[in-house]
Amino acid sequence: MGKNIHYFSKVECPSDQIVDKIGIRGIRAKELSQLKMPILPGLIIDTEIASKLKDKDLSKVLRDFCAKAEKEIDKKFDDTDNPAILKIVISPSMEIVTYPSIHTIGLTDKTIAGFQKIVGEHFAYHEYAKYLIRGVIDLLCKIEVKKAKDDKLIANLSDFLDRIDIPVKIAADEFENNVLKKINLTEEKYLISSIYVKDVKNKRYNLSLENGLKNKKKILDTLTYLEHKEVVETEYEKYAKKHADRILFTINYEPSEINDYKEIIEEARNYLPKEFFQDAYYQLEFLLKRSSEFLSLEDMDDEDSAIIVQPMVYGNYGKDSYSGKFYTRNIVNGDKSLQGSYYQNKFDDTSGSDSLDINKIDPKFKKTLEEIADNIELYFKEIRQIKFTVEKGQLWIIEQSSVMTKSTQAELKSLLYLLQKKVIDEKYLLLKLNPSEMSDILHPIINPDSLKELKTVKGGITGAPGAARGRAYFSTDGLLDAYKKAVADEQDKNFILCLAATYAEDVKGIEVANGVLSCEGGYSAHASVVARQYGKVSLVNSEVKIDAVKKQLSIGDIVVKEGEYITLDVPFYGKPSIIIGKADLIEPDPKDSGLLELIEIINKHMKDFRVMGNGDTPKDAALIKKFGGEGIGLCRTEHMFFKDERINVFREMVMASNSVDRKKTLDKLQEMQTKDFYEIFKTMHPYPVTIRLLDAPLHEFLPHTQDEMEDFLAYFKKASPSTTAEEVYHKCDSIKEVNPMLGHRGCRIAISYPEIYEMQVSAIFEAAYMLQSEGIDVIPEIMIPIIMNIQELKYIRQGKKIEGQTIKGIIQTEADCREKLKVKKPIEYKVGTMIELPAAALSSGEIAQYAEFFSFGTNDLTQTTHGLSRDDFNSFMPDYSKYDIIEANPFQVLTEPVKEMISISTHRGRMSRPDLKVGLCGEQGADPINLEFLRNAKLNYVSCSGYSIPVAKLAIAQIELKNS
Repeated sequence: MGKNIHYFSKVECPSDQIVDKIGIRGIRAKELSQLKMPILPGLIIDTEIASKLKDKDLSKVLRDFCAKAEKEIDKKFDDTDNPAILKIVISPSMEIVTYPSIHTIGLTDKTIAGFQKIVGEHFAYHEYAKYLIRGVIDLLCKIEVKKAKDDKLIANLSDFLDRIDIPVKIAADEFENNVLKKINLTEEKYLISSIYVKDVKNKRYNLSLENGLKNKKKILDTLTYLEHKEVVETEYEKYAKKHADRILFTINYEPSEINDYKEIIEEARNYLPKEFFQDAYYQLEFLLKRSSEFLSLEDMDDEDSAIIVQPMVYGNYGKDSYSGKFYTRNIVNGDKSLQGSYYQNKFDDTSGSDSLDINKIDPKFKKTLEEIADNIELYFKEIRQIKFTVEKGQLWIIEQSSVMTKSTQAELKSLLYLLQKKVIDEKYLLLKLNPSEMSDILHPIINPDSLKELKTVKGGITGAPGAARGRAYFSTDGLLDAYKKAVADEQDKNFILCLAATYAEDVKGIEVANGVLSCEGGYSAHASVVARQYGKVSLVNSEVKIDAVKKQLSIGDIVVKEGEYITLDVPFYGKPSIIIGKADLIEPDPKDSGLLELIEIINKHMKDFRVMGNGDTPKDAALIKKFGGEGIGLCRTEHMFFKDERINVFREMVMASNSVDRKKTLDKLQEMQTKDFYEIFKTMHPYPVTIRLLDAPLHEFLPHTQDEMEDFLAYFKKASPSTTAEEVYHKCDSIKEVNPMLGHRGCRIAISYPEIYEMQVSAIFEAAYMLQSEGIDVIPEIMIPIIMNIQELKYIRQGKKIEGQTIKGIIQTEADCREKLKVKKPIEYKVGTMIELPAAALSSGEIAQYAEFFSFGTNDLTQTTHGLSRDDFNSFMPDYSKYDIIEANPFQVLTEPVKEMISISTHRGRMSRPDLKVGLCGEQGADPINLEFLRNAKLNYVSCSGYSIPVAKLAIAQIELKNS
């Protein structure tokens, strides 16, 4: 038997050869022992004999162990003055298995007096009755249930347990009767009640309402498949708050409770041998053998678990005693400082009352705890939580465990620290991080402490992750007016734009707002795409009713009027929330978070695949460079026209009835666009900039509200006095299309009105040559949208002469610009196209003859391949998911048909032009799920919003590392 019993302490560590036989808890104890941490000594009975102790004589083993442990803890087992108290815990081989444990072993009629002199009569008898007696009765009951031989004994033991747990059972029964039955949950769903009881029973004497609500998560985990989950969650919270007095246990006991505890102890004598109450060594051996018997009766392999015997220490042994928990570093911001709390002269207060900041503990203990935290973090290579007790000035580490709730920033800073200490290498660091969680570092997060008094409504689709708060406004114009007033009056400039759906003219509102709330579309909706580009928060929730006329939104019985505060909490994973009111935010800092340092590391492992950014302004370009983007892969020129001083000029151009009038207005716009391109090129230097020529249909630029129309009419009256309002209305009506997504847009506008693209191309080259004259080399890439065949691209690139009319094309426009500016040396530039239509993908061999690069616009390619509207798909996607007709949102995860289109197009394009550069622009290119395919499909780059660049870069680096 000796080879199966192992001793551990802060100075004695078991052999590495036994790790497969000591279970999870045993391994944790061994690890702490190996690190020479101040842990309580213990005895491990390994898996080979743990379930076979029934007929063994354990007396000598246990006495030898106690004698050895007593020297370290300065207490004696079975002592009448200062008794050592022990516990027995089962150490399973898997985390998912939980077994009963027995605490406060060693309390007997002989030792209780000495124990109560130290901790007080109430605490002493509470531990005796509620932990030792309850624990052994529960264990005996479980054993008898497994044997299934004595129904009467099982009933008696069960009734006894119910009487011990009477206050808890009342609360649980009331919850079942008053809540569950009222909402017609089936008997199967009453599972919640028994789990609630179990959770409360397993808590110490002072379970708080706060912790009760935290346990709600465990309860609800069992109900994930139940249709009433959200109802139960809401009702539980209501019930818990209403009946707090019934489920709130405190340490202010009534004297009569001591008699109750003594009665429990007396009744237990009917079920236990008299020696159990007289001899601590008998008690220990009795409980050890019953724990072994329980293991032998388990359905699982009886050699799956070990048993550990270990002393207990108490934080309520006087003023020089403490108990507490802390993290090895701050789990929110990742700072290298302890985070947690402690209690002085208390055993284990879970209510949170009277807790003190761990950093305010006695300096001699703080220094030791900081050293322990550092050693544990370095050893386990991650942030850990540590539980400790100081008993009469002696510090003991009780346990340590992994941390599931740490922020991405905290994990990153911990990994960078480990890298600095040379505990890990760059490969380990990069593979440890989850690319999809990188967005947490880039956006604000909610401070949970600020939510206590605020209503929260969960649900919806994450359009752009992060957190945003502000006053709700229900039109772009209204928001912009409110913003200008706030600036002038030096008031709060935080706003949330609330619209059913957004369009191109709402970009300026999204840019100013902190976030956008919409109720139509989904991840690929206009609001979501633009929000990601500008680093704003976007939440799409179809349950929200937005009334632009009444200037209010409603969610159930909650109504928010214009000017009232809401907060959007939109995590990358998990359910988004609308918080009614003003929550506190924790703002990101890329430098402090470690993000910029991470990007430098990622760049070393990127090889030949590039991540570019989508950007339309110099500010976007600066952000793209900051986050490691290697150029702009998509600059949308239509967004530039929606600025206040430009939109009416553009509308004037749309109203023109002939090319001469159009060119006059285009000359004004060219001057504006030249300045835009100049600033973007200059900011992005030395990286390339891919400019997509006008793509949006012309009707998107026209007035959408009566206020906008009146503003335009007043402007147009000065520009064209002879044009009547009726003629303007008629022109607007004539431009509207039935299906604009597949209508007169992109290159098709250039076929009808070539002067529009000619103006844009002239602006591009004029800006490029201006910078060249300043000694700054520019690499413009001109991208033609919505091409469906070679003839369209050839027309726009090469130009055409027909019936006395000359269409210049890009090549001639560049030459004219060079001649106008008297430039001798032509700049290097490229002309390419977006592949957004199946016709283009299948014709890529021909199209590549006139395109030096392809960029897959996968939003439109998905729409046209599957015949799905990205703005309407979410209305029926739940049904498709419910019946497994579709695996994932096709506007987030590339489908097989779309992947095939990409592969065919890439292959055929390179058959014609081997050096063809191929990329993908859009948020699908930032999704790690898609990136492995894109890398394997031999694409050269992806382009996504600036805030998604770190996500994509990390995912690509991980792919490269895994393949190397």
